[in-house]
Amino acid sequence: MKNKKTALVIMAAGMGSRFGGLKQLTPVGPAGELIIDYSVFDAKRAGFDKVYFIIKEQIADDFKEVVGNRLSKYIETEYIMQETTKLPEKFTAPEGRTKPFGTGHAVWCGKEQIKEDFVVINADDYYGPKCFEILHDFLVSGKKEDKLRLAMAGFVLKNTVSKNGSTSRGICEVENGFLASVTERTHIECRGDKISYTEDNGNSWVDLDQNTLVSMNCWAFPKEALEHFENQLIEFLGTLKNEDINPLKAEFYLPSVASRLILENKADCAVLKTEDQWYGMTYKEDLEDVKIALKEKMKNGLYPEKLWN
Repeated sequence: MKNKKTALVIMAAGMGSRFGGLKQLTPVGPAGELIIDYSVFDAKRAGFDKVYFIIKEQIADDFKEVVGNRLSKYIETEYIMQETTKLPEKFTAPEGRTKPFGTGHAVWCGKEQIKEDFVVINADDYYGPKCFEILHDFLVSGKKEDKLRLAMAGFVLKNTVSKNGSTSRGICEVENGFLASVTERTHIECRGDKISYTEDNGNSWVDLDQNTLVSMNCWAFPKEALEHFENQLIEFLGTLKNEDINPLKAEFYLPSVASRLILENKADCAVLKTEDQWYGMTYKEDLEDVKIALKEKMKNGLYPEKLWN
């Protein structure tokens, strides 16, 4: 199975036209590299054969100019368009809806294009090399089973928080190496030497185990899972008629697809731990920390002085 083809799917449809001031296109590397450069570099080094970029049609030309044309010299690339109007047969977007339907919808938009087992990530997160290595190995070492084989890179909580403000993280419950549940905590902060969350605007705080594993939206799926994305998306679109759901803002999330498959006993999801430090730019103050960290990684030999030579 070592010669099995694998793909990296990068969700980048949130980028705006010409990328004015957007964090996804902010240089972070010593030679002006973007976070997305490091993800593709680490994925290629881990053995991935192809990259799919999920983008919007309105930014396609600009994206190719700034990102795609450059990276396509080093790895096979293809584009998946995520549009509000791109839906399963017989469905139309609610009147007035302008935004796409979330990360689950983004992956579904590649249903007819993605031919490989794949890993899906966010465009604006730095994950580190380890998660690409362990998820690639998971995909190529898999054997056919009755259930779908999913995997998630489990990051250590203390390696994913910002010192500059609160963050949202999916706290994982793991049983025998497999994901049992994910609980979303939307306001986590570093408080002294502790990491805590609040659900009442800071009136009370609950401490978290700093070594607990969290989801950073870094998942591995077999290509067969795309049929389940479609089935669940159709159900989601059907709920938009419910009075208690806002049809203009409701979103179909990727983690909910995995959770549902596990709950219905249609899939197992291995949680593969990585000790790598996650970096993002949730706050403008994070940018300098990211630049310093990547420069240090280059000095330590993890990356060359210029990623793409």
